[in-house]
Amino acid sequence: MSRSATIDLDWGDGTYRFSLKWGELAELQEKTDAGPYVVLNRLHTGQWRIEDISNVIRLGLIGGGLEPVKALKLIRTYVEARPPMENHPHAVAILAAGLIGAEDERLGEAEAPDQAEVR
Repeated sequence: MSRSATIDLDWGDGTYRFSLKWGELAELQEKTDAGPYVVLNRLHTGQWRIEDISNVIRLGLIGGGLEPVKALKLIRTYVEARPPMENHPHAVAILAAGLIGAEDERLGEAEAPDQAEVR
């Protein structure tokens, strides 16, 4: 199974591709004055700052291929104008995908071959 730093999520007004690669993670580090794993830890432990959420989502949109100006407009509409906890789960998913990868394919019993047919 391969993994990538890309994740598609229903967010805001549609489905968007988010990706935090090396460059976006470096910028996140600069913007938050903390390493990416420290930001993820803050998001998990409730010690986050509102900029942690907005920067993760904005940089994820840019890394996913959205123009920076469009990403900023979406952040102003769907993050800064909304309660922070509404976007918290998205920020966690985006940053976790950037740090440990997101599954490219779903694994499960529904896709496994029927053992009776294999024999």
